[in-house]
Amino acid sequence: MASSEVLLIKPVENLGGEGDQVRVRAGYARNFLLPRKLAVPMTAANRKQIEALRKARERREMDELTYARNLGEKITATRIAIAVKTGEGGRMFGAVTAADLHAKLLEAGVEVDRKRIHLHAPVKTLGQHETKVKLHADVVVDLTFDVVSENPIVPTAE
Repeated sequence: MASSEVLLIKPVENLGGEGDQVRVRAGYARNFLLPRKLAVPMTAANRKQIEALRKARERREMDELTYARNLGEKITATRIAIAVKTGEGGRMFGAVTAADLHAKLLEAGVEVDRKRIHLHAPVKTLGQHETKVKLHADVVVDLTFDVVSENPIVPTAE
């Protein structure tokens, strides 16, 4: 199998960050990484760029970590209540999903990517619930939210 050694200029998912020297298949480098300017072929001249790229990477990662920590503090301080329609006995119609939580966070002024909200299963009961929000590899915060009935709960007729 033909392989090629390249220097990553930008971070590539599941491959590495900028400044990393990686060995990939020649076709992947030739057809994907090089045309998209994500990497350059490893040459003597490009080896000198490694240190500059690593410094830029460290700065970017520190900025991302600081931003994630600040956002995490905002999320833990935010209280969310989601009103849902209920039927007889307080049974919910539908469920509360990560998209609903994302919309409420945006209303509260917290900008977070919906994919970062890890709600394992849709919430189908009233009450207080908790889920994880993974903002960074090192920053995972708990989001506490209440699911309340938007209409009065009518007891079941037995």
